[in-house]
Amino acid sequence: MTNREAQIFQWITENPMISQEELAAKAGIARSSAAVHISNLMKKGYILGKGYVTNGPSYCMVIGGANIDIGGISKEEIVTRESEAEQCSSGKMFWSLGGAARNICHNLRLLGVNVRFITAIGGDEYGHKMIESCDELGIDITDSLRSAGTNTSTYLYLTDEKRAVKYAVSDMGICEKLNPEFLSTKIEQLNKARMVVIDTNIPTQTIHYICKNCKAPVFAEAISVRQAHKLQSVLGQLYAITVNQQEAEAISGVTITDRHSLEKSANVILGKGTKNIFITMGSEGAYCVCEEEQFMVEGFSNSVMNYSGTRDAFMAGVALGYMKHMDVQQMAKLGVTVSSFALEDEAIINPQLCLPAVVERANIEF
Repeated sequence: MTNREAQIFQWITENPMISQEELAAKAGIARSSAAVHISNLMKKGYILGKGYVTNGPSYCMVIGGANIDIGGISKEEIVTRESEAEQCSSGKMFWSLGGAARNICHNLRLLGVNVRFITAIGGDEYGHKMIESCDELGIDITDSLRSAGTNTSTYLYLTDEKRAVKYAVSDMGICEKLNPEFLSTKIEQLNKARMVVIDTNIPTQTIHYICKNCKAPVFAEAISVRQAHKLQSVLGQLYAITVNQQEAEAISGVTITDRHSLEKSANVILGKGTKNIFITMGSEGAYCVCEEEQFMVEGFSNSVMNYSGTRDAFMAGVALGYMKHMDVQQMAKLGVTVSSFALEDEAIINPQLCLPAVVERANIEF
């Protein structure tokens, strides 16, 4: 669904008896153009027939990693020294459920969005904890792969005293089981979704399969510079992509040093066919580009307790906006708003996150 189609679909959902002339006037386009958009919505299955009876998909499908995060937060500056004993700094250790896709699902459920999750879960104790958590949160994992003889993914990381990740090691081999053969058995569920969100923990060939065969709009989160290359050959098939500055540089080939180079990097990605690009800039906000406009959404000046969950929270905010038939500016504002909640808590997912709080902070009406 294009941005214009999403806008028209929202108006039709609000008023199924609206005329083509009224739609054209609202959109500032010719009636014939409105008719074309309506025809496209009918072909894609969003409108069932005359009277604009809508067939709005009710869930967001998320595909990607679910792992155990084992984290260490240093209370001191991390300095590499010759002596191994001297490298040890005091701090705090903890473990939690994580994974980019799982975190997106968790945030979306706190925001009241209906979520279905395709991931790979091992048969170990961590896997059982993952299943229990999803059940408690209301994340539907019916379509996920269960691998009894495999360990659940694990992510080990160390942050400095400013809560920025300095070192990390991941063991996510189980994600290789999310191959095209497995996803081909779930294609009907993907096609019935309102949107599909993927992270780059899944294999490259699986990303290609989803982008080629999925009828629902595909949103992708590039979770690292190393993984971002997986999206290079499918940029023209993505409805939206969320990247940080380093990932945008890797994908576009443009070094970002100022606003001009930021715009250039985003335009290179746009030129490769991605309809909507969101470049996250940490607490500064996000720079956003689509076919119709380019703009910066400023961040919130709140205290920073943790940077680790902001990327996934931003994607959840964008997804919330799309599920509510909002435009790109509103999606971006929701992304920045939800990520601001992630900054405020030591946990990867802020338990205080909820839809009323987001609506109030974003000053957006649904």
